[in-house]
Amino acid sequence: MTDAAASAPRVRVRVDRALGHLTLDRPRAINALDLGMIGDLAAALDTWEHDPGVDAVLLDGAGERGFCAGGDVRGLHDQIAGGDIAAAARFFRAEYALNARISAYPKPVIVFADGVTMGGGIGLAGHAAVRVVTERSRLAMPETRIGFTPDVGGTLLLARAPGRLGEYLALTGGTMDAADAISAGFADHLVPAERLGDLHEALVSRADPQTATELVLLFDETAGPSPLEADRPWIDDAFAADTVDGIVERLRRRPESRARETADELDALPPTALAVTLASVRAARQHPELRSVLAREYGLVLWFALTQPDLVEGIRARLVDKDNAPRWSPAARSDLADDILDRAFGFEPQPALWSD
Repeated sequence: MTDAAASAPRVRVRVDRALGHLTLDRPRAINALDLGMIGDLAAALDTWEHDPGVDAVLLDGAGERGFCAGGDVRGLHDQIAGGDIAAAARFFRAEYALNARISAYPKPVIVFADGVTMGGGIGLAGHAAVRVVTERSRLAMPETRIGFTPDVGGTLLLARAPGRLGEYLALTGGTMDAADAISAGFADHLVPAERLGDLHEALVSRADPQTATELVLLFDETAGPSPLEADRPWIDDAFAADTVDGIVERLRRRPESRARETADELDALPPTALAVTLASVRAARQHPELRSVLAREYGLVLWFALTQPDLVEGIRARLVDKDNAPRWSPAARSDLADDILDRAFGFEPQPALWSD
């Protein structure tokens, strides 16, 4: 990468008539978020909040591959491995503040979650007022696969999913297509990718009293059947169990081949991440206020970063060395400490998420 490319803005900010338009512009990394991008997004929202010339905001991503693949996980790996936990904390605090801001923004935020939308991308898209997916969309919260736990308010979205889809998606890191995302409550409308340009133009040229939602509905197409919804019988049965062990036992008793395959998937994932994630989704179901959910997630992610080797090891195995042979610690669920959840949820991060 040239010096000019490295220093070029990674968020394009402009106003089209009354539509504020933000485009994540890091397509080679599927628009993965870094701290500078988060700052640029937050600054634009600050500027537009009281600007009478802007009455809605569109957020999308550059390139054909996806809206946003998440946070800069490689950068997180280097920060933790280098002992710079303060830098990781600064990133998470800024990211979560942006997630909360999007949720509470006084003007409608419309997101085109086209293509890959995962992790931090869910934090941007999932809390917006109008969430658009396409036939190319692939949504997921895949954190357990790298020894981590869903964050960016994702546990709240997961907790709100029908039945036990939240536990299933959280533990397995499973990917949703457009129909799944709408069924699970992660998206509102399906618009064909080839019509996004037309929808953008309609949002720019709209005439009162058409709202953003009314305009999107003009382009909305009915999603096909959701594979996740079809799997609800075995998902709801198995993932209602109290513990990860109980979930795996129920999966192995089910007649469906996908249930048994899912049991095998869970057996290969890190025990600590699975136990904490299951408890985190259920905590969000009991206390479903976004700012408090984000504060709880913030404590958990810093607990992982400061005390658990699985996070660095998972990123190494999946994204750095790419040997796909992580060595989890502990490797077996039976070796988890009895007080692991008390330690994780009792951790008090410094600084606190919502401190000045």
